[in-house]
Amino acid sequence: MRRLAIAMAALLVVVTALPAAAATSHSDSGNRELRGLWIASVANIDWPSKPGLPAAQQKQDYENLLDRAAAIGVNAVFVQIRPTADSFYPSSLEPWSQYLTGVQGQDPGYDPLRFLVAQAHLRNLEFHAWFNPYRISLQSDVAKLAPDHPARLHPDWVVTYGGQLYYNPGIPAVRAFVEKVILDTTRRYDIDGVHFDDYFYPYPVAGQQFPDQQTYAQHGGGFATVADWRRDNVNKLISELSTRIHALKPWVAFGVSPFGIWRDARTDPTGSDTRGGVHDYDDLYADTRTWIRNRWVDYIAPQLYWPVGYTIADYGKLLPWWANEVAGTGVSLYVGQAVYKIGTSSPTPWLDPDEMPRHIALDRATPGVSGDILFNTNTLLANPLGFADRLRTDVYARPAIVPVRPTVAGHAPPPPILLPLFGNTLHWIGFGASYAVYQDGQLLTTVRGASFALPEGRHRYAVTALDRTHHESRPSGTEEYR
Repeated sequence: MRRLAIAMAALLVVVTALPAAAATSHSDSGNRELRGLWIASVANIDWPSKPGLPAAQQKQDYENLLDRAAAIGVNAVFVQIRPTADSFYPSSLEPWSQYLTGVQGQDPGYDPLRFLVAQAHLRNLEFHAWFNPYRISLQSDVAKLAPDHPARLHPDWVVTYGGQLYYNPGIPAVRAFVEKVILDTTRRYDIDGVHFDDYFYPYPVAGQQFPDQQTYAQHGGGFATVADWRRDNVNKLISELSTRIHALKPWVAFGVSPFGIWRDARTDPTGSDTRGGVHDYDDLYADTRTWIRNRWVDYIAPQLYWPVGYTIADYGKLLPWWANEVAGTGVSLYVGQAVYKIGTSSPTPWLDPDEMPRHIALDRATPGVSGDILFNTNTLLANPLGFADRLRTDVYARPAIVPVRPTVAGHAPPPPILLPLFGNTLHWIGFGASYAVYQDGQLLTTVRGASFALPEGRHRYAVTALDRTHHESRPSGTEEYR
């Protein structure tokens, strides 16, 4: 106890005396990379594996999934917790998701989101809550929704398009409601990020016009075209959420994973050298360039779901285009990777086991790229063409800390203080949200908590502290053990 008291007193001296400039990073750039994994719940793509499973099995399946992901080297998960205007947590605003129990509105008997976040943090994985803002249902019959579903209570908010139901993004009350849902979730749960994928206005359906002409007539004053008005509707959602999320919890990141082509050069000389049929700007009304330049997002994760050298959309050309988009803005760039295409024959480069590792190598060689997010979980864990093994033994063999996001508030904690070795377990005292353990100057692991069981062999160890936003302290004193 006397040693502990002395250590605590020393730490208090450090906290008081540490100048701001001294809180520098111990890790080099090779230790910093986002390694994300999308866990999709819509249609039970990844988790839960099917609706109606007992809560105990849902929990066990998720724990197994995280254990396997962490073993591969993943350090962040993006979990879909509002797939179709329903929730994976108790909410006074929206019904329970049908993908939990098979019946929309039916209580699964526990709070899945609280469990999901806690289990991710137990493994020191970032948890990003993935929301779909406008999609209501994959089918078109409002009567099949839960009786208290907001879409049934506000039928004027709802449009049918392509055989599915959507909230109309042009109605101000819809935007206010979507923001209320997301902010309520952010307030109540210990999430690390709020995440959208590529669904804003729905993907175009041949021969159908999105049915918002009356809404445009009512709310589109001042806009020369319906396209400009639609983009403004989405811009308002993004900008307002950015401001309100950061006001509520400054450490929570807000990011979007859009379709991989903003506009191509045939349409706009500043666009990418691509031949894609869909554009974010013109078809989904998602003006990612405006979001980036205004720093309304903390990160952008374009879905670059094409091979290197592909004529229509060349990964090798799109990657530097997006890196140029974020250059100088402080917005972090991650790349969405189509793991689900590995081993398929359309196009044939996906049959090459080196194709996806080639993408990650290009990312690492491109200034401004901070990591990748892999879609989807079940495909990855099925190890297509040995890709999961390749990550575990080679590409992700060395651990990595999530990079600092320059647009997110945070600061480095004081350095931890190592305590005398107890058995084979290293202990320390510190004020970090997590800690990085270095062995002989190389990052060995990151942990939550203030202890780590040492591997065999005699090595020199040091520990650094990290805040919620991955700012890193100076190292503790270095000690040789074992």
